[in-house]
Amino acid sequence: MNTQTKSIALKTNSFIKDFGMLIKFKLSLMVVFSSMATYFIFSAQNFNTSVFVFLTFGGMLITFAANSLNQALERDYDKLMERTSNRPLASGRMNLSTAVLIAGICMILGIFLLLAISPICATLGMLSLVLYSFIYTPVKRFSTLAVPIGAIPGALPTLIAAVAAQQTITLEALCFFGIQYLWQFPHFWAIAFLGHKDYINAGFKLINDIDGNPDPKFGVYSSIYALIGIFFLIPLIQILTINPMVIALLIVSMMLFAYYGWNLYRVNNRNAAKKLMYYSIIYLPWIFFLFILNNHLN
Repeated sequence: MNTQTKSIALKTNSFIKDFGMLIKFKLSLMVVFSSMATYFIFSAQNFNTSVFVFLTFGGMLITFAANSLNQALERDYDKLMERTSNRPLASGRMNLSTAVLIAGICMILGIFLLLAISPICATLGMLSLVLYSFIYTPVKRFSTLAVPIGAIPGALPTLIAAVAAQQTITLEALCFFGIQYLWQFPHFWAIAFLGHKDYINAGFKLINDIDGNPDPKFGVYSSIYALIGIFFLIPLIQILTINPMVIALLIVSMMLFAYYGWNLYRVNNRNAAKKLMYYSIIYLPWIFFLFILNNHLN
């Protein structure tokens, strides 16, 4: 391999890595997982392979676009945080026009795929992108209201998947949306607690600051939001005919989630925030697994 070929290979590898960072590939996979799992739960005996493929790739592309636009808009602030300073736009390895072009291509392809399922899915997908990129992103520099705003696009993939399976918005679909919407509060707040100094340096207001430290009351709030999730189970128990064992596991899981939030308030340190964050990462796939298990038990 000559020098020129090696140089091209290195540049290609570098661009692929930067592309993965721009679209937040690993995070995007988690978002798409929740959509795929929801479709499995709601499609039951009416599973459609084409719809599943369109949903998976359409949702993934919309997520890629939203993440790319987010980094394009926050490139100057990402430079101020240790956690994000090495992102391709913040570090200068990728120019703004390239990132916007990638976002535009992903958005168009993603909306087209969701439109192939239904106009409702495409509309919800576009709403998700707009809310995340153009409302949540700027608001988080001014108010903690950014979290409830950002939680909407974070939960919409679940609703989109339910609509793809049922072709309409149902009560059970809204309950699933509610569970994922509430999950994001403890998850976001735990991350914000751990990165508080970085966020303050960049001017982001995800949780309140008290003398340079994160407000411990957000641990209480995390606990409350985790417990509220139990109320969304009430309609689902009858509509989806949930197995008693699954009901018990769901309630215990949500109560444990609430415990980790309360523990963050009580202990008020980074270790407690890490426990809440790690549990939140495990929690959502576990909840979806229980609903999938329920389908097989019925």
